[in-house]
Order: sequence, then structure tokens, then C-alpha cells
Amino acid sequence: MSNGSSIEWTEATWNPTTGCDRVSPGCDNCYALTLAKRLKAMGSAKYQRDGDPRTSGPGFGLTLHPDALDLPRRWAKPRAVFVNSMSDLFHPEVPVGFIQDVLDVMADTPRHTYQILTKRSKRLASLAPSLPWPPNVWMGVSIETSRYLYRADHLRSVPAAVRFLSLEPLLGPLQGLDLTGVGWVIVGGESGPQARPIDESWVTEIRDRCEQAGIPFFFKQWGGRTPKAGGRLLAGQLHDDMPQASVAS
Repeated sequence: MSNGSSIEWTEATWNPTTGCDRVSPGCDNCYALTLAKRLKAMGSAKYQRDGDPRTSGPGFGLTLHPDALDLPRRWAKPRAVFVNSMSDLFHPEVPVGFIQDVLDVMADTPRHTYQILTKRSKRLASLAPSLPWPPNVWMGVSIETSRYLYRADHLRSVPAAVRFLSLEPLLGPLQGLDLTGVGWVIVGGESGPQARPIDESWVTEIRDRCEQAGIPFFFKQWGGRTPKAGGRLLAGQLHDDMPQASVAS
């Protein structure tokens, strides 16, 4: 499945795998899990496999979609592509060979920029030395509280052209966050009927550190019952900076 995206920091989504499992508090109100349940009920073929009811649910069992691999090759117009908006490429059930296949497609389509995001940073770091990292691939990790700052440490070992952090949903202050080797930072509050609050001081502290380090900073949303409920302005400004070139070292 491929489509345009409503996610502010990308242009399209591509899901060569679907399904996932909860691994940390940032997963508690997962939008993809809710959407997968709805798509299963609608009869969508990609969301018929159920996952572990303790960590996943209806329509959200990890599933490979080899038939989706060639989709980016059909897109003539260059675009930024968020990989696996409905899954995690480094989920333990995704074979290394399939990860390799996905990266091969990226290498074959240098006109696109691919943005990969994972919470499985340990597996990412362990596999990174054996994987190709084309210059059009941006690799990121999600961090929601200070307990998961180690994910940034794992990311630093990955030789991607751009390494980025998605601090979303931000659930607490991130004192001690090390931005060494990071080329982009995204921050956002949680959305949905059970959205947990975000504190402005958590966001401004991260923004100020990014400004001091010269790192592009993208503020996605305050969050709330709907994604747009709280707006995107921080201290009266719209922060939507993005990387312009390779920053890996």
C-alpha cells in the first residue's frame, strides 16, 4: 500500500510490512493499531492477521508484503517516503533478508528520500554493520521519556546519511538527551481521546538545545483529542526545519 501522507514531515507512506507490538509507553495509544483494527473490519487484505492480544490486537499481527516492494519504483516524481507508518522494519519477526530487500529498493530509487523510524534500536544497531545504507536513507529512533535515551546511543552507530530523533509522543522531560551525531529532531504531543499531556517546558528545552547545536528542529503538534487540536505553534512560532544534506559522521 502506498499513499500520500497527512504526516507533516513526509510526503508519502510505504508499508512493505504491517503490524507491530507494544514495547514501551509511547505505544500505549498507538494510532496504527487503532487504524489496523478498523481496516480489518472493513476487509482490507493487509490487516487480517491478528497479533498477540496482550501487546497488539486485531489486524495488527506482523505481516510481510513482498508484493509492495516494487511500489516506489513506479513513482516517477521524487518524494519523501516514510517507511512502515503501520509497522516497524526492525521488528524481531522481520527477517534480515527482507530488511535487505527493502533497502535494496531504496538504493535502486535514489530520486526518493526514505525516512525509517524504529523503537527496536538494539536490533537496528546490531544489524547496521551488515546492511547497506544508501545516501537517500534517513534513519531515526523514537524516544518518549528519559528511560529510553539509550535508543539515541544505538542510533549513533548507524552510518545513515541522516540520523534523526522522533520525540513523540513526548511524555516527560528529556534531561540528559545527547544530540551528538543527530541531524534532525521532531517533537510532538500525543493525539487521540486518551492523549496524555505535554508540558511546554519539555519542548522549549529541546528546541533551545537544537538551536544551540545547529540541528534542524520540527515541532509537529501539541496534541489532544485530535491531531490538530492544540495546533503547531510554539511560543508563537512555527518550527518546521528539515535536514538539507548528509550530516552523518
